Amino acid sequence: QVQLVESGGGLVQPGGSLRLSCAASGSIANINVMRWYRQVPGKERELVAGIISGSFTKYADSVKGRFTISVDNAKNTMYLQMNSLKSEDTAVYYCAMRSSVGDYWGQGTQVTVSS
Repeated sequence: QVQLVESGGGLVQPGGSLRLSCAASGSIANINVMRWYRQVPGKERELVAGIISGSFTKYADSVKGRFTISVDNAKNTMYLQMNSLKSEDTAVYYCAMRSSVGDYWGQGTQVTVSS
């Protein structure tokens, strides 16, 4: 089992920045895919960014150049640095990790971009 705990959400003005964290614990040795998703009420969950095998990264077109996904292996933590935030980035953000035995999700953290 893998447990994921997210933090870092909150209220920020348009143009501002936030950094989300996703701390992993448990059987993390076989994790090879790590992703951030977001969801707005009434809409499907959207893949925001992903990192595979610790190095290959991919981003949704809507966040390219503004968001950066990274991993600190020493801290077993994944991050999502979000810059130049827009109102349309408002959503609940979820971290997710995949290992050889299953998929794991965090509880979600609210990000609200508003003046």
